Amino acid sequence: MTGFAVWAMSSVSTPEERARVELGRMQAWVAPAGVPDAGFWQAPTEPEWHGYPVGADGVSEAWEGAPLEDPAAALAPGTEVVEIVERGTVRVGTAAGEAPVTAWAGETWHEEFAGKYDLVDGRRPSTASEAMVTPAALERLGIGIGGGLVLPAEDLTFTVVGTLDAAGVPDADAGVFLPLTDRTRQFVSGEHRWYLPEPALPWSDVEELNEQGVVALSREVLLDPPTRLNEDAQRAQANQTAVFWSMVAVIAIGGAFAAYVVVMLAGAAFAVAARRQQRALAIVASVGGSPRDLFRTVALQGTVLGAVGGTVGTALGVGLAAGVLAIVDDGSGISPWGFHVPWLGVAGIFVFSVLVGTLSALVPARTVARADAISALRGARRPQRPTASRPVWGSVLLLVGVGITLACGVGLAVLNRNGSGVRWDSPLSMIPVYGIVAGPILAQVGILLSGRWLLWTVSRGLSRASTAARIASRDAAANASRTVPAFAAIGATVFLGVFVAAVSAMGTANSARTHVYTAPLGSVVVSMGPPPTASGAEPLSADSATRAIESARTMVADAGADGTATIARQLPVWDYADADDVPDDMVRALAVLPERYLLDPESVWEWRGAGDPQNNISVISSDELSAALGVSLSAGERAAYDRGAVVVTDPRYVVDGTVQLGAWSGRDLYEGRVPDNTWRPPAEGPERSESMWEESADAIVEEGARGSIVVAMAPQTALDLGIQAQPEVVIASFDDPISVESRDRLNTQANLASTPDYSLWAYVETGPPSDLTWLIPLATTVSVLVVGASAVALGLARFERRPDDATLAAVGGTPALRRRIGFWQGLLIAGFGTISGTVAGILPAIGLSIQSQGTLRLTDIPWLGLAALGIALPLAIALANALVPPRRPDLTRRTVIA
Repeated sequence: MTGFAVWAMSSVSTPEERARVELGRMQAWVAPAGVPDAGFWQAPTEPEWHGYPVGADGVSEAWEGAPLEDPAAALAPGTEVVEIVERGTVRVGTAAGEAPVTAWAGETWHEEFAGKYDLVDGRRPSTASEAMVTPAALERLGIGIGGGLVLPAEDLTFTVVGTLDAAGVPDADAGVFLPLTDRTRQFVSGEHRWYLPEPALPWSDVEELNEQGVVALSREVLLDPPTRLNEDAQRAQANQTAVFWSMVAVIAIGGAFAAYVVVMLAGAAFAVAARRQQRALAIVASVGGSPRDLFRTVALQGTVLGAVGGTVGTALGVGLAAGVLAIVDDGSGISPWGFHVPWLGVAGIFVFSVLVGTLSALVPARTVARADAISALRGARRPQRPTASRPVWGSVLLLVGVGITLACGVGLAVLNRNGSGVRWDSPLSMIPVYGIVAGPILAQVGILLSGRWLLWTVSRGLSRASTAARIASRDAAANASRTVPAFAAIGATVFLGVFVAAVSAMGTANSARTHVYTAPLGSVVVSMGPPPTASGAEPLSADSATRAIESARTMVADAGADGTATIARQLPVWDYADADDVPDDMVRALAVLPERYLLDPESVWEWRGAGDPQNNISVISSDELSAALGVSLSAGERAAYDRGAVVVTDPRYVVDGTVQLGAWSGRDLYEGRVPDNTWRPPAEGPERSESMWEESADAIVEEGARGSIVVAMAPQTALDLGIQAQPEVVIASFDDPISVESRDRLNTQANLASTPDYSLWAYVETGPPSDLTWLIPLATTVSVLVVGASAVALGLARFERRPDDATLAAVGGTPALRRRIGFWQGLLIAGFGTISGTVAGILPAIGLSIQSQGTLRLTDIPWLGLAALGIALPLAIALANALVPPRRPDLTRRTVIA
């Protein structure tokens, strides 16, 4: 908790730190954002939060006009301003080709920018042909100070005279600082700001600027913000404080979980200690000690240990946070902002740890205070039997928790349906969400209350298994005050881990399903289109497309591609401005999706497949199918493909082994009178036109293919059907992953290969994000916590069983028997916890899956991994407990087992 608090607060700037990063030594910056004389306002310390007065209906009042072009006109005459264009993007020549980098334009090297822009090496520019770069840019550009900074697209070259460090930019990022001229204004289009070296800008002046539609960030306002604000600005400020309270909420949730685990494990330890102290405490009672004295004696042990633990924990937390912040520091000055220790928060966490320690000892203290001193002095140890009330209440809570989870999942599914009559922001819609999480928690509490009875029931069943199983299970049931809290702590840890893993896995799998692949994973895609200066009213001509394809194939061949495919498709009709512009003789063929897969027009939209559903036919040579699809066809399939069969990546299009093809005029397609392969025909929509021809083609289904190809056919098949396709995309496969340098080189070649007739763009298909980046750390964390909790519980069991071990050894019990007892003890404690936690963690995942209406699927949960957590981990813990040799028994103590 302390480590997170320090990390979280270090992620939030102090006013002084923000003034340094935003302004350097400047007094303020101003920028036009609103219309003059329209009641424009801004939040004092957040200029991005601005707007116009809101009327009684909650809508901003109407305004007309345009912002000022030069906000300096709203300042006092003679005020010095430094105009800067920040964080634009330009393409620069690099050591390996071309790459986009962040660019600034203006006098960023002004001395009053110290703290925001700091000179690292070299000198400041003195002419319009000189520039500066970040230190990392020198390596990326492959130059040194005095070298040339080349902007190929603008046909400009600047001499680099020095390096500048920009606050807010990681040290590893490349950036360039250009002079602000009429030429650079044209291509550096970032945030436009005017900085004021002086004078100071108080809040009253900022409000006057707001009246002119100008926002300002003032050093004086940052360091001493006003307290009297209009209602809109107050709402903006409230949104800022929400970030702080979200951090507090995370700490509170983590604290509640930590407190539960600590109370369970420490409570078990105090219970063992109290039993070991029974005789000493009974002597205190026999000489006049009151039950209150006994209670305080045990409870204050928890207080002392809570204070010790709080001191050690807060110290370790501060140190750990310092180490993590040093590792993640990227040199930007904002990640992190600094090293901020919230001393009041740390003090609160220390007090919390003392309270948790005290709370852990309360139940054992209460038990000691109510104990019979005479029985304790006599050494009587009566077996503990479960009462009926706890199993009943535990069973009730268990069933209620499961029922609430499932009912809330169904309730959410009903509420999410159209026509439910419940708004998304209604409090009623949030009740099932809370229920999905609260239900499993109730189930966990039910297991905790029924723990003693469950152990007793299991011990009766294991009595017939073996001597070791009988002794271990009876020991666990007889000492439920030690055993039940232990597996409850393990169950809570596993519950959180399983819940997060299941929900995250379903979300990641859904992202993978809906990821729009442009090509097989790791492939380079080179697409083409009209140049940026073209009007875009018509598609590329056949001659331009052919030359573009030749350039693209040469480009990927030079990059070392081991396979290349050219994808040809019919020209889209949407490039035409109007239906009348579509040529009369244009015919468009498409594969028709069976009607049973079409969506109801009233349903919620969901992704239904790859590519354009109304331009879903791709023409590819059989020799290039492997590079285009990422799968290999057999010799028989390739022969069938060349004879007229089609390759289909979406099996929904296949009916009885064939795909239905049809053709319509381009104008019908433009006007929506052809099947759209997505929606069922609406009653009020345009009437569907009759197809010009229909054909069926044998289908070769390849569901494992990745990319935007839905139906692929051979060039001869397309020619026989009269389909006119034009080359559109080149896909290249590589044996090794594409490096950053290769990407730069491809970007350079694509830019150089572009002509006034066409443009080329190259990019790499990287696929959806992997869940291993979070699943492995999560599984590791949960496993460590489970092993730690099991170690505490089993250590307590070994400590408390020393008299029994001595008795076993005295009557002939072998070390192997004692090892087997340790195995069954580990299996019972860890097994109960992991299985109950796994089941409880799956419940909310099932509820969320029900309410998602198919978006989150239970089949995407890593069931094998969860089974390993619930079954294999307890077995490993049990084996480890059996392999650790038991302590040599003290044969001077031979307690008779009742």
